[in-house]
Amino acid sequence: MLFGHIETRAHRIEHLIMLRELQDRTGGFDAFIPLLFKASNNTLSYLGEADTIEILRTFAISRIVLDNFRHIKSYWPMLGREQSQLALLYGADDVDGTINDSTKIYSMAGSKEQKPVMTAQDLEAMAAQCGYVALERDSFYRQVIKK
Repeated sequence: MLFGHIETRAHRIEHLIMLRELQDRTGGFDAFIPLLFKASNNTLSYLGEADTIEILRTFAISRIVLDNFRHIKSYWPMLGREQSQLALLYGADDVDGTINDSTKIYSMAGSKEQKPVMTAQDLEAMAAQCGYVALERDSFYRQVIKK
């Protein structure tokens, strides 16, 4: 869900409730990803962007409303490392991992991470600083066991 632009908090809540109801009916979602609107380089730049408190509120309410979603994902190339790490303390349980050059579009859109590269060790350290243990997983959220 893209947030932090023209919608109100009530719109966000309504969106989350609709997703929750759809998940109840279908069970089709593995994860929910709150995506922060980036104001730079577009015609809506006059709107500004959500601040850290609003971002963390969005993660927290997402976790509460979407209790039937197994995962809430913090997309660090868009949020930046610090806000993604904080999101782990406000409802996120997944930090989208090691990223390649395909995320260039987010850098062009003005994301905090202009060179979005994070190693597995960086992710492990981020999780450990929050009191968690990072697990490598596949696209279906199955733990990858190294042999």
